[in-house]
Amino acid sequence: MACVSFFSSTTTTPNVSHFAPQTRRRLHVVACNGNAAGEEKRHLDAGGCKFDRRNMLVGLGGLYGYGALTNPLAFAEPISAWKCGPAQLPKYVDQSLNCCPPLTGGEANIVDFKFPRGPTTMRVRPAAHVAADDEAYVDKFTRAVDLMKALPDDDPRSFRQQANIHCAYCNGGYNQGGFPEQEFQIHSSWLFFPFHRCYLYFFERILGKLIDDPTFAMPFWNWDHPAGMTMPAMYTQDPKSPLYNSFRDAKHQPPNIVDLDWNGTDKDMLSNEELVSYNLTTMYRTMVSLGRTTSKFYGSPYRAGDEPNPGAGSLELSPHSSVHFWTGDRTQPLGEDMGSFYAAGRDMLFYAHHGNIDRMWCVWKNLGGGHRRDFCDPDWLDTSFIFYDENAQMVRIKVRDCLDSKDLGYVFQDVEIPWTNYRPTPRVSRVLRTKNKLSRDRMTGQGGFMLIWHPGTLDKVVKAMVRRPIRKKKRSQKYMGDANENKEEEETLLIEGIELEKDIFVKFDVLINDESVSATPMDTEFAGSFVSVPHGGHHKHDRKIIKTNLRLSLNELLEDLGVDADNDECVLVTIVPRAGCEAVKIGSVKIVLEDD
Repeated sequence: MACVSFFSSTTTTPNVSHFAPQTRRRLHVVACNGNAAGEEKRHLDAGGCKFDRRNMLVGLGGLYGYGALTNPLAFAEPISAWKCGPAQLPKYVDQSLNCCPPLTGGEANIVDFKFPRGPTTMRVRPAAHVAADDEAYVDKFTRAVDLMKALPDDDPRSFRQQANIHCAYCNGGYNQGGFPEQEFQIHSSWLFFPFHRCYLYFFERILGKLIDDPTFAMPFWNWDHPAGMTMPAMYTQDPKSPLYNSFRDAKHQPPNIVDLDWNGTDKDMLSNEELVSYNLTTMYRTMVSLGRTTSKFYGSPYRAGDEPNPGAGSLELSPHSSVHFWTGDRTQPLGEDMGSFYAAGRDMLFYAHHGNIDRMWCVWKNLGGGHRRDFCDPDWLDTSFIFYDENAQMVRIKVRDCLDSKDLGYVFQDVEIPWTNYRPTPRVSRVLRTKNKLSRDRMTGQGGFMLIWHPGTLDKVVKAMVRRPIRKKKRSQKYMGDANENKEEEETLLIEGIELEKDIFVKFDVLINDESVSATPMDTEFAGSFVSVPHGGHHKHDRKIIKTNLRLSLNELLEDLGVDADNDECVLVTIVPRAGCEAVKIGSVKIVLEDD
């Protein structure tokens, strides 16, 4: 399956960037199955890709088509990093902290990324709990990190500079090229997976260079497997190790099991076995139930000129954000280090955590199903980031360069994936669900239910009867026809206009058809969660508030709850505040149809 952008001309962007202007060929063909080789193919095929508004305008002809042909960049909206400046830091942090990289050689020294050459053997990233038994590997890893931490602070390959990358890209250090008033934010959008893959790729290459081992690969924290659900031993046992970090939650040290649905409160009432089951069910919901389509798993589109944080994908919300705050030190103001984005890169466990996030991207693509493919949108494919490589060379890398880990020279250790068998089960029996439905049908706004959603603050549990959309075809009918049509429309719960303070850990849960508000991650009625890691910051553009959205797939949930495909017009939506929600505002709640 291939994709094509609709313009074929060579243009240079206006020189508004802090970095060198980019030359773009507007004709690109990219395989959406993860092949990032970037080869242009003779047979141009839009393959099943979802066309966006630019492509639709071209097809309309007239003035729209004329404008597109005379000014190709009018429709090109990939984001590029522009002029790194002061990051948005918490008030208690030294404001002289500079998260920006040194400009070695200036703009002219930036080169475009090229795929690595050299050993034909793939680097294999091991599971950290397995690699801990390999003394030679642990010694090599710790030596590499020791050498990185020994580099001068002004060396772009030093641990300090590498840790600051996350601060610069996540706390408002970069603005968008051509839009200096718009922050370049790599969370809560479709940039989450590719940015962090590129980040770890260069970090790993630097470590390998320092120990003169191009085959070296970093471990991943295998928190989706019961054997890996504690902080890995190599990061916790020796306070003198460069892998150790004192700013971690003292109550979450091994042998304590990680909570992938962390609410800010320990689930002490659960046994280890029960918590493991919670975690495995959370993984199933995130990867399968909620990750049914590309945009639900990757996050919402984010183009040049857009406000940041359009909406995170299912894995970024949980367990990604939950594990960040679970790991951070609860005695620190914002859960530093891992609990706040500006400081997260200072903990070596961050790179193991995101190693598993990167692995989950690979796993998701191989779970099966026609929806599990990369975006074909050139605004995604041509978004670019700037990193330093192992030779201290500034490199511009695009999203299209990192779609397949094999093209970058690495794979992951093959480990068991037990959560595929942990589909949530309904908490309430079918007979009782029928009884509850009759009770809901008699509702006229009594008992705390809202029949019309009113924007408000999430300082208490909120319930609303939400109408399901009318389909062109009956919900019970499957699409027939070619590959593009043989798919089911997704009923999506869309919570828009979520406003929250950026320096607070926030979590709320969403339940469907659960009157008692007692559904847990083990239950089908538990539709998903919104989770936000503190960003810090207080001064830049006076933006103290994050505005974002939440999209949750409902098809599998409604099917498992026995909701009638064609006759149940409404469902009960319950939003349960869990942490930091006192000032959270929600604009609207509705169910929409999506075919992404």
